[in-house]
Amino acid sequence: MMTLQKSYTQKKSEIQHDWFVADATDQVLGRFASKIAHVLRGKHKPTYTPHMDGGDFVVVTNAEKVKFTGNKLNAKKYYNFTGFRGGLKEQTAKQMIQETPEDVLTLAVRGMLPKGPLGRQMLSKLKVYAGNEHPHTAQQPKELV
Repeated sequence: MMTLQKSYTQKKSEIQHDWFVADATDQVLGRFASKIAHVLRGKHKPTYTPHMDGGDFVVVTNAEKVKFTGNKLNAKKYYNFTGFRGGLKEQTAKQMIQETPEDVLTLAVRGMLPKGPLGRQMLSKLKVYAGNEHPHTAQQPKELV
């Protein structure tokens, strides 16, 4: 008689969210964003369940010091459409870093998470700050490697 193995599925009551802090200084944007998305989804845990939010909180500091490779700083464009005729706004990565450096990293991570309500819930656990300071010291975040 053959014994069947069952897949492990995490229950909502078993989920525990840890806190991590990551420094974006001299990190390449895409590679850094994929590490963050990995932790936000919870894929670094043995209890990973695809349809549940079992990931951890990630606090990113020094978002303005993230690096772009090649000519992306001047060539990469970010678009925003207001919904009205003639309302397509575009910014280069350089302009975006100067005005809202948090959004550059948030948009990169957002594209790597699932689309829909689960992805939005995971993205809400990402806290990005342009400078070195963050208000989450009470959570005792561990260093993200």
